[in-house]
Amino acid sequence: MNDTTSQPALPDRLSVNPRSPHHVEAIFQFDIGIKVNGKERFDVEEYCISEGWVKVPAGKALDRRGQPLLMTVKGTVEAFYR
Repeated sequence: MNDTTSQPALPDRLSVNPRSPHHVEAIFQFDIGIKVNGKERFDVEEYCISEGWVKVPAGKALDRRGQPLLMTVKGTVEAFYR
């Protein structure tokens, strides 16, 4: 499953939320890793490499639709396949 020829290219911006226009279902068939400022994060909900930010849940708080409230963390973002 780690065959790089069958893996689609990672987009500049990707979201875990299926309602987002930046959600790409084909990419979530594979295990993806995200590094922010050199440290791997496991709680990333959305990222943008060119703008240099990731969105992570802010504690256990939920919005009125039951989705986690997201906090933006800025820095150097790197996405990769594991």
